[in-house]
Amino acid sequence: MTIAGSDSGGGAGIEADLKTFSALGVFGTCVVTAITAQNTMGVQGIFPVPPEVVKAQIQAVLEDIPVKAAKTGMLYSRGIMEVVAEAAGKHGIPLVVDPVFTAGTGSSLIIEEDKAALVDLLLPKAKVFTPNLSEAEAVTGLKIDGLEDMKEAARRIADSGAEAVIIKGGHLEAADRKIYDVLYHNGSFRVFEKERVDIEPHGGGCAFSAAITAFLARGEDLERAVEGAEEFIKASFMGATRVGSGRVPVNPLASLHKKSEAIEVLGRVEAAARMIEENISFLPYIAEVGTQIAMALPFPTGPMDVAAIEGRIVKLRGGPRAVGPARLGASRHIANVILTAIKHDSEIRAAMNLHYDPRLVEAFRRMGCEAAEFDRGSEPAEVKHVEGMSLSWGTEEAIRSAGRVPDIIYDKGEVGKEPMIRVLGRDAVEVVEKALKAIRSIS
Repeated sequence: MTIAGSDSGGGAGIEADLKTFSALGVFGTCVVTAITAQNTMGVQGIFPVPPEVVKAQIQAVLEDIPVKAAKTGMLYSRGIMEVVAEAAGKHGIPLVVDPVFTAGTGSSLIIEEDKAALVDLLLPKAKVFTPNLSEAEAVTGLKIDGLEDMKEAARRIADSGAEAVIIKGGHLEAADRKIYDVLYHNGSFRVFEKERVDIEPHGGGCAFSAAITAFLARGEDLERAVEGAEEFIKASFMGATRVGSGRVPVNPLASLHKKSEAIEVLGRVEAAARMIEENISFLPYIAEVGTQIAMALPFPTGPMDVAAIEGRIVKLRGGPRAVGPARLGASRHIANVILTAIKHDSEIRAAMNLHYDPRLVEAFRRMGCEAAEFDRGSEPAEVKHVEGMSLSWGTEEAIRSAGRVPDIIYDKGEVGKEPMIRVLGRDAVEVVEKALKAIRSIS
């Protein structure tokens, strides 16, 4: 169950919660606490639902439907909070409390003098309390400037009665541009690290708390529920869709799109590998370390969302041969090229590597492809010493020099590093076709 306000723009509130419940395979019920006139630009009006109507909605659902977990979002007034607190105590439903004080656009979603009531009435009943930084500061009175402050705030909130607290760190500008969420449960901390997505999101907090609720309803323990919600929200941010002129709604259905396309993506990688095997002209350009062809699922969050050939494609019995089948997570190196490129252009989902040959680079250029080089000699020592980071760095360098994601990224190698060409594109088969056209032009 979600007990929250309605967002007429569809990006947050009950609308985001119900999408999240459906995406995670649970049936969602809802109790509307307020109707907002809202879009991606901001909140134009709030029309609170009378507390007795909120109570009637809760009773109607619980008389008929066995609710296994519930979350609260926008509660607006003390009267509504009292009704919700009474129901939570009476029915003993695990409660995820998202203390929604303001919309992402800055509009207040609670009566100012009733903030203390939310802390007094609902925090002690929370199985999980999920504030963002400003909400955690408002609840604790602590100024939060870093990770240790987040931990202290979480500890103070738990001391006020919440079973667990997770403070969302999206508004904290870390030097490494990472986002850190802090979970405090059973006297210990767990820090979740995420890559920052360069959007001003709408509905992220709603979807995150709804995802925790859904996992609890599915029977997961608390920490597994938070862990699942963290993975879910990564995909939701990657799939965020600009629908208006303001903030960008996150996409709770992104994880479903990923699952639905997995078989197709694996099939495209297999088809691309067969094209390479069937064309002997690829043989001189198969990398000594093996050639890889890979393609990402929609809205990827890591190498496990990238399909590639297990064991790569190698020179065997006089031709190119795939060592194994296509599998998700089979590549880290070429996956990092794709994952870096997709941050700059969401349509670039595939890549392959070939042994470097200057004639091949020029053949690509004659075809109208943009080629960009990075110099391994300029690679910072701290990057060299982290496994898998070199190609992420090199791809960023090439994109920076080209001003966009180029069709071809190459380097001339260094001691212990084979010189290589990477061909990028929207689809695995398209990438191989592009490479084959260039190869044939110089054969």
